[in-house]
Amino acid sequence: MSALVRTIGAMNETHEEIEALDRLMAASHSRSTPHLREIVSGDKRLSAEQVVDLMTGMKVLSLATVTAGGEPRISAVDGHFLHGSWTFGTDGRAAKARHIAARPAVSVAHVDGERVGVFAHGHARQLQPEHDDYAETIEHWTAHYGSDPTTWGADVRLYRLEPTWLVAYGDVT
Repeated sequence: MSALVRTIGAMNETHEEIEALDRLMAASHSRSTPHLREIVSGDKRLSAEQVVDLMTGMKVLSLATVTAGGEPRISAVDGHFLHGSWTFGTDGRAAKARHIAARPAVSVAHVDGERVGVFAHGHARQLQPEHDDYAETIEHWTAHYGSDPTTWGADVRLYRLEPTWLVAYGDVT
């Protein structure tokens, strides 16, 4: 990650990460359906900086995966928005871990009533010690929970969503 880090509240995104998220959000909104663009519009449409600020801390995510038979499955996971994308975890014995291993395309949503909603599609990448963001992600999760998530079980898996589409609405006035 870049040494130049933007710090507003608990945010740790670089200027480049916020700009990249802003570009992704603009492109996602522009290629969304007219129905979605009507709902997520005007001052209800959040900026990348607002998303980063609002998603600080742990947020419950609804995670959608797909079975081998093409059937959707949804479950809840702890989500942490770090460097412009979601990180989340599960146990390797969970059905969602098998689904992601075979079919990494996922969708996630964090919705807090009509106050805020963040929706994303992309690919879940399992974090490994050799990844650049692994140590920082483990450090973040450890600080939040008070223990290293890799010690929570024999096959704890952490993932980063590599988003290809992300939109967000909010009533943050």
